[in-house]
Amino acid sequence: MEVAKIENVTRTYTIGKVETQALRGVSLSIESGEFTALVGPSGSGKTTLLQLIGCLDQPTSGRVTINGKDVTQLNRNQRADMRRGTIGFIFQFFALIPTLTAYENVEMPLLLNGDGAAQRRERVMQLLESVGLADRARHRPDQLSGGEQQRVAIARALATKPVLILADEPTANLDTPNGKQVMETMTRLNQETGVTFVFATHDPRVIQYARRIVTLQDGLIIENSGAFTAGSEV
Repeated sequence: MEVAKIENVTRTYTIGKVETQALRGVSLSIESGEFTALVGPSGSGKTTLLQLIGCLDQPTSGRVTINGKDVTQLNRNQRADMRRGTIGFIFQFFALIPTLTAYENVEMPLLLNGDGAAQRRERVMQLLESVGLADRARHRPDQLSGGEQQRVAIARALATKPVLILADEPTANLDTPNGKQVMETMTRLNQETGVTFVFATHDPRVIQYARRIVTLQDGLIIENSGAFTAGSEV
């Protein structure tokens, strides 16, 4: 089953009178259960592509389909609903709320979703256990290591049972041992839950965990080690 489909997508940014083509006719399909890395140098277009898949941005042209729905036809509120119900995010800088505990950070998406208290507690503790942090539930981010903060972010991303998790440079701010632990956690959760992971990275420590590698350069896909990709690949 296809969870994301990118069809002949371009993305052009205009700053003043200068136009920059971040993506130049990219096509890509992501199947359910994949553990895929988008790789390439800075400026290759990998983060732009991740943002389009995550409904955080709109293409200049082309079509983006997420979980069977053409998101290029949705308005801002509808795209927000799509993000909340279908997609989880893991960011380079963790993006935890500093005044909330690990428990409360993971609980936040469930509160926004309107889940009941008992249901929230069961889900949050299950997720914190799954990332090895049940004993740190009452700690705030400043009381956690970088690796622990990122594992809290992984738990939060999974809270609403999304079909797709997007991670932008998930180990960039971690040392080697913590980066390894974060990637092993993501790999295990992908295998146990079947949720699809797509992550943008240039870190060899991360790339080695991917079961599929999509390489971008100058806004084009130049190599795809996994399933069929149409359009801009060579």
